[in-house]
Amino acid sequence: MKKLVAEFIGTFWLVLGGCGSAVLAAAFPELGIGFAGVALAFGLTVLTMAYAIGHISGCHLNPAVSVGLWIGGRFDGKDLIPYIIAQVLGGIAAAAVLYTIASGKPGFELGGFAANGYGEHSPGGYSLLSGFVCEVVMTFIFLIVILGATHPKAPAGFAGIAIGLALTLIHLISIPVTNTSVNPARSTSQALFVGDWALGQLWLFWLAPIIGAILAGLVYKYLSPVHE
Repeated sequence: MKKLVAEFIGTFWLVLGGCGSAVLAAAFPELGIGFAGVALAFGLTVLTMAYAIGHISGCHLNPAVSVGLWIGGRFDGKDLIPYIIAQVLGGIAAAAVLYTIASGKPGFELGGFAANGYGEHSPGGYSLLSGFVCEVVMTFIFLIVILGATHPKAPAGFAGIAIGLALTLIHLISIPVTNTSVNPARSTSQALFVGDWALGQLWLFWLAPIIGAILAGLVYKYLSPVHE
């Protein structure tokens, strides 16, 4: 239960920090954070939580990460569904807090509410195929970094930095394409509030990240050095 509470809190922070920076700060050009600031915010949420709860739950914060670690032989399958439930609930709780804060401004309009999308709902107007390929590849690389940085033979104590910076870079690349998911819990939390098109396109942001994670787990299991 402690692990699940940690995952709830960690995913809560990821969604509140990352999506919150997009909804509350990036919406105002005079603040100057833009895409780069949002990308950094997502990276910082993972980096900070890696050191806060990594020793408790492993700091997955993401159903795709849990799946990838399971496929890679680093995570017990019996914990997979409970972790995913805790992550999704943490994301939804954060979205609810973010909505409460954001809606307190006069003239508030929900708009996209940092939801993920493709086609006309992609920030750059990218197609379904572009979004699918982007999400699979970005999640694949993210899991390769996670599996490598947390390997027993990797330098100790630096995994959080590598993983946080990797997520920042992933957002710098893919925000224009899909608004960056690589995380079904993050996508679900925002889609529930936007409804309509966001829920209609949510399937992609479960399917593509999980495919990328599975592929990464298989590849890294093959590449991984033996640790004894």
